[in-house]
Amino acid sequence: MTGGSGTAGRVLVAGVGNLFLSDDGFGVAVVDHLRRHGELPAGVELVDTGIRGMHLAYQLLDGYRALVIVDATQRGGEPGTVYTLEHDLDAPRDGTDGDVQASPALDGHGMDPASVLALLDGLAGSMGLERPVGRVLVVGCEPSVLAEGIGLSPLVAAAVEPAARAVTALVTELMIDEGARR
Repeated sequence: MTGGSGTAGRVLVAGVGNLFLSDDGFGVAVVDHLRRHGELPAGVELVDTGIRGMHLAYQLLDGYRALVIVDATQRGGEPGTVYTLEHDLDAPRDGTDGDVQASPALDGHGMDPASVLALLDGLAGSMGLERPVGRVLVVGCEPSVLAEGIGLSPLVAAAVEPAARAVTALVTELMIDEGARR
């Protein structure tokens, strides 16, 4: 992993989603909760990415030990179920060949996490950088409502605090692992 000096130990927590599509705003709500109530270790950055996936890809070029994406995640479970998943960075990306122009759905205001990572791969390759992110994890919540509307459904709103605790535990573990390597 490369990036600026001192970036190897940093972890970025990105809340993604659209606040105007009900439960899709879950990631943003969790980051807001963490800002108000969370006690995160040094070296952890919080960002409300919202629907600015392209911005997130460019920020990741700075180099991070890990990215934790917080988002609504449809996996077929009961609404409000919180998942922790790890993205396989070595899996082939459909629709990409490493070229920035081939990245799917280049939309500065609505890219899904897989598209963000595909764009990141292309950007890093075009700049001659090694992979700027060591691991990508997702703390997701099964949505109930993704229709137009402001505010989370009751089941997803109830999952915000447990998801914030899951993020805190995850980044604490990531930072402890980093400290043990030094």
